[in-house]
Formats: sequence, structure tokens, C-alpha cells
Amino acid sequence: MKLSSLVLKLLEEEHLRHRKIDDEISRKAFDQYLDQLDPSKMFLLAADGKKLGNYAEKIDDELRAGRLELAHAGAELFAARVAVVEKMVADILAKPLDFSNEEFIETDPEKLQLAGSEDELRDRWRRRLELEVLEKVAMMDERADALAKGKAAGADKDKKKKKPVPGAPGENMDEDDDTGEPSLSADQIPPTAQGREEKARKDIAKSYAGRFARMEAPKSLDAAANLINAVCSIFDPHTNYLPPDEKANFDIHMSGSLEGIGAVLREDDQYIRVVEIVPGGASWRQGQLEPGDLIMSVAQQGKDPVDTGNMPIDDVVRMIRGPKGTVVTLTVQKPTGDPKTISITRDVIVIEEAYARGAVIQLKGSPKSYGYIYLPSFYGATSSGQRRSASGDVRRLLSEMRKRKVAGVVLDIRGNGGGLLDDAVEMTGLLIDRGPVVQTQVSDGNREVLGDDQAGTTFDGAAVVLVDRFSASASEILAGALQDYKRAVVVGTGPTHGKGTVQVLADLDRMGGQTEPLGSLKITIQQFFRVSGASTQWQGVVPDILLPDPAGYIEAGERELHNSLPWSQIDPVPHKNWPAHWNPAELAARSAKRVTASDVFRKIAQRTELQKQWTKDTKVPLKRDAYIAQRKQRKAAIEAVTPDLDAAPAHMSVTVIDYDGKAAAEARPGAGGKVDDTMARWREALARNPWVEESLQVLQDAEK
Repeated sequence: MKLSSLVLKLLEEEHLRHRKIDDEISRKAFDQYLDQLDPSKMFLLAADGKKLGNYAEKIDDELRAGRLELAHAGAELFAARVAVVEKMVADILAKPLDFSNEEFIETDPEKLQLAGSEDELRDRWRRRLELEVLEKVAMMDERADALAKGKAAGADKDKKKKKPVPGAPGENMDEDDDTGEPSLSADQIPPTAQGREEKARKDIAKSYAGRFARMEAPKSLDAAANLINAVCSIFDPHTNYLPPDEKANFDIHMSGSLEGIGAVLREDDQYIRVVEIVPGGASWRQGQLEPGDLIMSVAQQGKDPVDTGNMPIDDVVRMIRGPKGTVVTLTVQKPTGDPKTISITRDVIVIEEAYARGAVIQLKGSPKSYGYIYLPSFYGATSSGQRRSASGDVRRLLSEMRKRKVAGVVLDIRGNGGGLLDDAVEMTGLLIDRGPVVQTQVSDGNREVLGDDQAGTTFDGAAVVLVDRFSASASEILAGALQDYKRAVVVGTGPTHGKGTVQVLADLDRMGGQTEPLGSLKITIQQFFRVSGASTQWQGVVPDILLPDPAGYIEAGERELHNSLPWSQIDPVPHKNWPAHWNPAELAARSAKRVTASDVFRKIAQRTELQKQWTKDTKVPLKRDAYIAQRKQRKAAIEAVTPDLDAAPAHMSVTVIDYDGKAAAEARPGAGGKVDDTMARWREALARNPWVEESLQVLQDAEK
């Protein structure tokens, strides 16, 4: 197989670690492969793992020979186990479940071993299915209670207007996941406990039937991809193989646009459900496709429809996407059960949430105004022809803020996982006069300094960079450089992610000369170092000022990843510090005093501690009374420490910057009088965001 030989060559010759793939790496890769093959430990038996273990030291030989025997053996064995489990699950769900026994389920698969027998595996599945039935019945009970109390209409209205607070823009601290599935009406909820249990079992059985059907129809490269990625993971967590479909999705993420109908989809039983309609997109303008619709078939212009039953979501998405101006026809089933045929003319979909947004903010009672920029990623031009770039958008926003004479700027890169290195360097140059921004080093020690050669700045006022544990890679280059230059105060909820490595995409199709597409290999070739000489790898960027972390219970960061590169340090490069007159220790002391006095931050800290305790307790009771008691207790506990920012008075006034006449539009007309209120909702949420408010307070302190 050409694929394996190309990957082998790239890993051994181009990866930063320059390691030879031998028996030692084979053994480590095998353990990883087994974990990836059955991460939940709900399919394979211990005997299956032992059988596959015969290949543990042969992976290197198979890669060199182009015969991935383990991949094919593993795929065949797993498919056989899926068939067994499919019957097992159907049998368990065919009759009423017993919730009277005092027993528990372990929900953390890392604490489990592969089952020793089919009886043990069946018991594991019984417990899992009992938990799912309990959860579904509890949701029906809660929905029925709300309907009985006459609160359903208000609850539904509030859910539709859910605001992305109090975390970073786009993040929500609600426990309930808005899946896009229509809420149950009164006549859809059985009146008796027995009826609800039966409905839950039937719904879950239907859902699993769809899942198993998709699992039984893998793509041609899936087996090879699983094994190759197991090998890649031994080199570092960020080197991985991207089959053709994943490469296409990577391009969309990097560009923020694609050509299609503008709908967010997810798998639902045997079909694909519409979760969200992208405002301004083709479906939104056409007006007939709605959240909750099930896609039953897809037809290209002039061709017969293709049934989407049990089809993997990637295949359905591929049929729906297509060139601008072409027509795709969907047959959908509405939530009422009625069928409808909808023809939509494809268009370029601009995913506004992927792009920089700006606003001018004033703290209540303050005469000064400040700029705010939210940057979700470092996006830019890709093979899709995208021209828009993160640095270009931020330049325009900073220019507009300079015209409006704002006193300072908050650059919010919370949740920003990185992107294009050149954009991070160019963006840093908007805020410093000129000088080095980042050092890169390859495995042989050769270094390169990337910097800003342009004299002058786009904005020279005070600056705060707002980060969290999900700010990674290019985000850390920007934050680290501005911190090293003393150009900005870094405010955050903890150290950033700690991804200090550089990856490139190797086009395997071009290298292999194949007629069938092979995809790409994302491979680590360099390491970042700050101008101070410290690596951003592993340790990340430590904020000057720490704020409570709403996601502090989540294990995230390079420190938590297997086979991550260690922290290291090289010589610094000379640079001229910004003439800052603020003292980080004094700013931190003032901020800490405000945070301590804040009821909102106190509740957020308490909530995080509560969730930390729960993540350690991975056993869930399966006795009905015990489960319901725990659910109610936890719901009450979390509600008691969740600040209601919607009800709180806004401490900031926000004016959204519409710098290009389109990107920040408050309302855009659509079919049937629809209005896109995305930016209006974002503005309202921003006015009550405590992390942004505290960042503005820090800016005020820095000016004193």
C-alpha cells in the first residue's frame, strides 16, 4: 500500500523527533491502536486483545512492506464483535429493565479492562443501557412536570434565546445540551412510569440500530487510518493522518467558509437531523428547511434521490455540499411526521462565528470607551480560495478603534486553538513597532526568527490579552510575544494550552501520484520559542492576572496529552520593550480584590470546585430511587452556584463595530420575515460577561 510507505518516510525523515519506527515504537503503537479501536471497552473481549497482540511487534515491518495486516485483522474482528453486540443490545432492550437492584456503573472507560467473557460484556451493556433509560425517563418526567405547571412555553422561549455566557463567547455553562431535537409535547409523553420506560427503551433501541448500521459500513481508508494514527500518536499528539474527508473539513475550519446549503447536521437514529440553520445561508434564505427536520434522501440536479438511511454523516454532507449555483433537493420528515421536498440553490456559506468580531465598550459610570476584539481562530487563505485572514480583520478593527479614540483594547483569544503561524506574527506586529516575534527550531538545532519588519503600529493604546486553557499554538505565540515585550497585560483563567509545536500538511496525493485520493499527513516539524527563549510547549503562557476558571474541572492542555514534547529553553533574542508604566503585581492585587468581592466570580469558583468533585466520582447508581435522588441533588447544587447573568443588570454598554457593512450586521432579512439576530444576542451577552468586565477594569488600572 502506497499510503503506509509514504507515511513511514515522512515520520522517520521529517518529524521533529526523527525517530526510527522499530519494535519498541510498534509495541507502544499497538497499545494505542487497541485503545482507539475500542475506547469505551464495550465491544472487544480480553481474548480478542490477546489475539491481536500477535501483531504488536510487527507494525514497523507491515508499514515497510505496505501490508497493514493488523489494520485489516482488527477491522474484521471489531466488525464481528459489533454484530454480536448488536444482537445483545436488541435483546436487552426488548423487555423491561429492573431498576430495583442496588448496583452501580463505572462511567470512566480508563478504569475498565476489556471484558473477560461475553457474560461480563453483556452485564456491562445492561448497566449502560439501564443508565441511558434512566436518563431518558428522567428527562420525560421533568418535561411532564414543566408542562403540568404551565412553564413549558416560557422554558422553550428562553431556550431559543440562550445566550453564550458566562464563559467565552460561544460557550455556555448550561447543563442541558441543545441538540436541535424538538422538545416532547404532552401527547408524546406516556402518562405512566411503565409507558415512559417502554418508550425510552424503544427510542434507544432505534438509535443503536442506526449506530450499529453505520459502524458496519466503514470507509475504505478507515482501517488503515486507525493503525497509522496509532503510530503517529507515539511521535506526538498533533501528528495525525487526515483522510480526504477530514482534509476537506480542515480546510473549512481554516477558511471559515464552504459551498453548500448552510445547515448544521448530526446523526440521529438511522437518519441525519438538521440541528441549526446558518443565518444568511442558502437554507436560511430559502426558508423551508428547519431545525428538527430529518433528511430522508438527497438528490442532485437531474438525478434520482439517494436514500440516506443508515448513511454516515460525512457521506450525507458530501452529497449536500457542492458548487455555488447548483441545486440540491432534500426530502425531509418534519417533526410533525409530514414529508416535504425542498430544493435549495447552493451558495458560499460564510461562517460568521469563525471570524473576528469587534465592539466598543464602556463601563457604566466611566467616561472612557474601550475596544474589544473576539478572535476565535487564526484563519486565512486555503486551497478553497478563501481570501479573508485573521490579521487583516484585526487590522481593520484596530484601525476603526483608533479612529474612535478608544483608551485601550481587549483582545479575547479564549478558546482559540490556533491556526496560521504567519497570521500570529503579523497580528503581533500590529501592536509592536518592529522586532522579533517568535523563534522556531528544527530537530538539528537550526533556528529561524520570525518577526515584524514594518515600522509603526496600527494601535498604540493600552492592551489586555484575555486567554484560557484552550488558547493554543498561534494564540500562545501572540500572547507570549506581547507579554515578553510588556506590550499587553495577559489576563486569564490559568496557563494556556501549552502547544508549542509547528505542523505542516503533507499532500500524500501529490507525493504518491495515486489516482485514488489518499489525503494528507499533518506532521510536527518544528518547535516554537518565545523571544525570551522559553518554549510555549507544555507550560503554556502564564497570565499576569488570574481569574476564576469556569472549565477548571476539565483536564485540558498539553500537560494532559500522551507523548507530548517536554518544555525546553533556548537563548533569548534581543528586543526593545514597550514603554509600559504599569506594575503587574499591583494590577494583580487590585484585580484579586475585585474578584474576591464579586458574587458572580464567587459562584463560578464554587461551581468549578463542585464539578471537580463530580468528575472524580465516576460511579453512577442504577437503582431508580438512588439515581433520581442523585440527579435532583446535583441539579439543585449546580443551580445554587450558577450565576444568572441574564437577570443581572448589564455593567457595560456595547456598540458592535460594523467595519465592512456586512460581518457585524444587527439584522438581515430572510424568507418569511426571518431576522438574523446573532450579533444582537452576542452584544447582549458581551454586556454581561464578567471576564470582559474585569479585563476593562485592568485596563483602567493600567492607565493610572
